[in-house]
Amino acid sequence: MTGSSPIHNLPELSVSELSGALKRTVEEAFSRVRLRGEISQPKVAGSGHCYLRLKDDGAVIDAIIWRGTMNKLSLRPEEGMEVIVTGKLTTYPGRSSYQIIIEDMELAGEGALLKLLEERRRRLAAEGLFEPSRKRRPPFLPHVIGVITSPTGAVIRDILHRVSDRFPRRVLIWPVKVQGEGAAEEVVRAIKGFNALPQGGAVPRPDVLIVARGGGSLEDLMAFNEESVVRAAAESTIPLISAVGHETDVTLIDHAADLRAPTPTGAAEMAVPVRMDLLAQMGEAGGRLEGAVGRLFTDRSMRLEGLARGLPDLDRLLADATQRLDEWAERLASAPIRLLEHRALVVTQTAARLRRPGELIDRKVQDLTRISLSLDGAMTRLVDQAERTLSQVSGRLRADRIITQVDQGRRAVGTLADRLVGWGQRDLARRAERVEALGARLESLSHHRVLERGYVVVRDESGRVLTEAKAVTGGALLSLSFKDGERSVRAEGDAPPTTPPAPEGKARAPRKAADKGQDRRQGDLLDGL
Repeated sequence: MTGSSPIHNLPELSVSELSGALKRTVEEAFSRVRLRGEISQPKVAGSGHCYLRLKDDGAVIDAIIWRGTMNKLSLRPEEGMEVIVTGKLTTYPGRSSYQIIIEDMELAGEGALLKLLEERRRRLAAEGLFEPSRKRRPPFLPHVIGVITSPTGAVIRDILHRVSDRFPRRVLIWPVKVQGEGAAEEVVRAIKGFNALPQGGAVPRPDVLIVARGGGSLEDLMAFNEESVVRAAAESTIPLISAVGHETDVTLIDHAADLRAPTPTGAAEMAVPVRMDLLAQMGEAGGRLEGAVGRLFTDRSMRLEGLARGLPDLDRLLADATQRLDEWAERLASAPIRLLEHRALVVTQTAARLRRPGELIDRKVQDLTRISLSLDGAMTRLVDQAERTLSQVSGRLRADRIITQVDQGRRAVGTLADRLVGWGQRDLARRAERVEALGARLESLSHHRVLERGYVVVRDESGRVLTEAKAVTGGALLSLSFKDGERSVRAEGDAPPTTPPAPEGKARAPRKAADKGQDRRQGDLLDGL
């Protein structure tokens, strides 16, 4: 009919109904698919779900890994990784798109896995985790060995057997899974757990760690290629030995470990030395040391005997030293007496050359008187000459000028004479004071001052001063010097002389004749001391 809507046989659907129908159709038709592609833009949301894209040369498909599935995967999605995933297709009505929900993931072939491991190795090496400077040498003989491996395999039995054969040590085992889901996390917890043990705690802290696993395929060893395991091995403060797989198997933990063992048995051999070899080495070293000590003692004994033969006779050395000591003792005993006698003689000779202070003062007074008379004569002559000069001049000048000039000349001459006389008197007074001061000092130093205090100087017939009573013999004629003169006396008693005889060749010379005629009042400055 014209002007009316056409009649259709198709049912009318809403957008939601169409999206639901498509969703059911896709999920029923593709409930289980296996898909190969390259991972692009992987991203883990805050909820723990992972969103990514799978692509090849001609198409792209969105993919999602739920959080529960993500925790079970042994492989973590990375950019550019070629994988084979297993899951189911579904649609997302909100964006009218389809996507695959991944339930399992594996690498697309061994070549892709090796490429992944090589890229991971280069990245970790660039961070410095494999640097040789980070590696430490295990202790030569550890007290405790920590082993991280499966508790049920043959690996732990081989390690325990080898350690027991070589050098029995205490072994701590941290059981872990060595492949499959959660293996990497358990290995990381074991390494960090051993490192967290305190020194001296209830559980002893190992001195060396061994991470061990038997041989297997590349996929079986993937737990030891995980980045978390490699970082834990590199951060371990306890030296770590990697013994994963057989000799031809190489994992990333081998690069981060301090040492790599080709087999678990080899790791046990690296951890402890052979006890019997050590005993043999110790025995050999002990024998060599004993021989060296014996040879050293023999050599030193021969050298000591040779040196002893070169030494002089001890008794002869002591005899010479004793004789010199006795000689010095005798000389020392008589040295003070000789020294005092010599000093007394020097003082006596010096005193004899000194003049009495009174004589010196009289001589200075005479000199001053003579100088004064000379000054008076010179003054008189100067005045007479001035008067004669004035007289000669007065005849040629007028009377008034002559009188004035004569008066001025007389006043000038008088002033000059007064100044000259005053200067002479002051100089004479200064000299007299100085002479008196010197006289007083001489009198204070004179031995007569000592005699005035009641001391007496005793001399024998030869004029030698006697200072000890034992030097006086009975009947000896002595001379006593007092402050006002000398007296001769004779000693009583018959005591034998005790003064030591004068050394040979050094007899005291008799006093000179000039000393006998000397004024005895002058005396000796030290006679009274």
